[in-house]
Amino acid sequence: METELKDLKSQPSQQPPPPLQPTVTNDDVPLLKNSETHHSRNSSNSNSNVSGDNLDELEKKFAAYVRHDVYGTMGRGELPLGEKFLLGIALVTLVPVRVVLATTLLVLYYLICRICTLFSAPNREEEEEEDGQEDYAHMGGWKRTVIVQCGRSLSRAMLFVFGFYWIKETYRIPDSTAQRKEESEEPERPGAIISNHVSYLDILYHMHSSFPSFVAKRSVGKLPLVGIISKCLGCVYVQRESKSSDFKGVSGVVTERVREAYQNKSAPMMMLFPEGTTTNGDYLLPFKTGAFLSTVPVRPVILRYPYRRFSPAWDSISGVRHVIYLLCQFVNHLEVVRLPIYCPSQQEKDDPKLYASNVRRLMASEGNLIMSDIGLPEKRVYHAALNGNNSLPSVLHRKDD
Repeated sequence: METELKDLKSQPSQQPPPPLQPTVTNDDVPLLKNSETHHSRNSSNSNSNVSGDNLDELEKKFAAYVRHDVYGTMGRGELPLGEKFLLGIALVTLVPVRVVLATTLLVLYYLICRICTLFSAPNREEEEEEDGQEDYAHMGGWKRTVIVQCGRSLSRAMLFVFGFYWIKETYRIPDSTAQRKEESEEPERPGAIISNHVSYLDILYHMHSSFPSFVAKRSVGKLPLVGIISKCLGCVYVQRESKSSDFKGVSGVVTERVREAYQNKSAPMMMLFPEGTTTNGDYLLPFKTGAFLSTVPVRPVILRYPYRRFSPAWDSISGVRHVIYLLCQFVNHLEVVRLPIYCPSQQEKDDPKLYASNVRRLMASEGNLIMSDIGLPEKRVYHAALNGNNSLPSVLHRKDD
């Protein structure tokens, strides 16, 4: 699930070049072969290395989305014989068991959410029933307690099924005397959790940890099983491609939710991924300022997925291929660093861009992450090039300025 909040208060930034559309979408097509085969009739020798050279240049320009695991770029690399053997064994033994268990957990939680909301009306943010925001996160009483506690427990169980048997969590405590003196003035909880975005698995961890509300594509609310669960989480739905005033309304809803969570302990907390897309886990992209417009304190959380064979990062690999490889890996690892609540200064409150930038720098420093200046448009260009777009030279030089 990718999320993206755009800066609505600042002036519109310069529009990036429109992303190139891949000429071939088949997941089994060899990488960067179109350019090579297109020119092979003119000069087979001069183009013998074009694929490798272009791939190297792409990986330098779009390093935040490059996979470095055994499975290679987009998960289509040539596997060693031993890896093929392990993959084959897992496909017929481990994967079926995990699919059955994961499906059972999903259906179970769906039934719990359906029963608890059976005679309850959803909270609505707008008048329109079809396009308006609606959720069950503001529902109180024992029903809300059941939804939250079961959601947290079953999310951890789902991670266990996916091979995350242990999760290493580190809590950073402020060291300075000044911070200790102000500890009594620090709010009991922040208005929002700010996290880097590496995989759809991030959502399962945060559901287990704090059961917050997310920003999700509007289509998620209409999905079977998952739709009712997202409403119980209190997700704020957004139409990613929308250029209308609807996007402004969503940003307003998020800002109100963040402030509400800060002021009211019983209100659902917001979980925001200000990068707007996933990376390979080694980089931190620029933050959208929409997550900081409320100017209330936030809790930075850093996620890392150490690996040896397959990387759980959802960077440049198809969803189906990623799920299959993930289920085939017996053990997966997740490390979490939870930073102290970040209270903005008056200068940061007056300038959300500065607030976002300072939180990003702190997370990059504490998580040993490399800050990159690329974003979602560049990710689309990278994917288009990997899928064999014939305009590859223009793609490669588009970032030179």
